[in-house]
Amino acid sequence: MSVLVDDDTRVIVQGITGGEGKFHAEQMIEYGTNVVGGAVPGRGGQEVAGVPVFDTVDEAARETDADASVIFVPPAFAGDAIMESLDSPLDLAVAITEGVPTQDMARVNKRLSEVDTKLIGPNCPGIITPGEAKLGILPGNIFSSGNVGLVSRSGTLTYQVVDNLTDRGLGQSTAIGIGGDPIIGTTFVDALEEFENDPDTHAIAMCGEIGGEDEEKAARYIAENMDTPVVGFIAGRTAPPGKRMGHAGAIVSGSGTGTAESKISALNDAGVEVGDTPEEVAEAIEDLL
Repeated sequence: MSVLVDDDTRVIVQGITGGEGKFHAEQMIEYGTNVVGGAVPGRGGQEVAGVPVFDTVDEAARETDADASVIFVPPAFAGDAIMESLDSPLDLAVAITEGVPTQDMARVNKRLSEVDTKLIGPNCPGIITPGEAKLGILPGNIFSSGNVGLVSRSGTLTYQVVDNLTDRGLGQSTAIGIGGDPIIGTTFVDALEEFENDPDTHAIAMCGEIGGEDEEKAARYIAENMDTPVVGFIAGRTAPPGKRMGHAGAIVSGSGTGTAESKISALNDAGVEVGDTPEEVAEAIEDLL
């Protein structure tokens, strides 16, 4: 089994006529993802990457029976693109775009609480169920099918942990890159709940980083709700307070909140082993299984 996406997932690509949208649509199709259409205002009637383009997400979803969308739209328009996907008959939207204005994401966040559609991202690499479906920019060749779930704020850390898992013969059920912005759709807790409810996910790798309190919230959730074992990794242990490190959400406040130490401590208190390197994360999961 898997979570959120599988080989039955029917995908549309918002922004498919742009360079990145077209390129990654072709990459997803080559991987085996069931991409059934695209959505770009004013471009309806065209064909890109072998699939029809529609003017709106709603039309694309209804005409193709799609249930998921991947968003490759410039930052200034990404908020509206996400809102359009949330107001359509889709189950899942995956926003790859980096630099979506915070005020736009605040509006999206409010709408998320009112609809059933789930959002992954923005500023994320996407989601993959190895051998079945890839939605986003993840390099499919490093993944293999198996029983380890993975959730990460960082695309690069995702790839490093997966590479170490695959080298040990430990395949993945699903890998989710939730994104590193301050306001995102799917959180660690949301992803952990999905994996906990998947009988074929036997262990979970959780890759966090400095900034915010999502990892601390995840630690509380793990302690109170989870039987599936989790192994953690926290990036940014040497980051100075007040300086943004890469992601917009990766910043330690002057008061000391959001530090790597606070996150590692919270996870340890929840019974989660935290590796010092991606290799140690894979080793710990290998020991669990």
